[in-house]
Amino acid sequence: MAQFSVDGRMTVKTLKEKFNEAFGVTLRVYVGNNAGRGARFADDAARLGAVADERESLKEVGAFDITDEMTIGDFEKAFQEKFDIAVQVANADNSKLLDNSVKLVEAKNA
Repeated sequence: MAQFSVDGRMTVKTLKEKFNEAFGVTLRVYVGNNAGRGARFADDAARLGAVADERESLKEVGAFDITDEMTIGDFEKAFQEKFDIAVQVANADNSKLLDNSVKLVEAKNA
């Protein structure tokens, strides 16, 4: 069972690496809470607390646990609600987004 915790002090690069190690897929992290047209990718060196759109401080937010039984859609929604940062899950080579109904444990085979 893959699982890890995320907090506002973690860098974007570390989050993406841990996500890939745990689930075998790519995590796209955006600046703020917009993943739509014209959205910008977050700088890998930035801490999540600096990437958040509206939160003044992520120190009070606490950790967020990512588990492999979450669906991609539930993970993306929960992450955005917790950190005010948009994320999307893509396949291993980052060429296409994965369906939101797929569980993270199944993502690398989707």
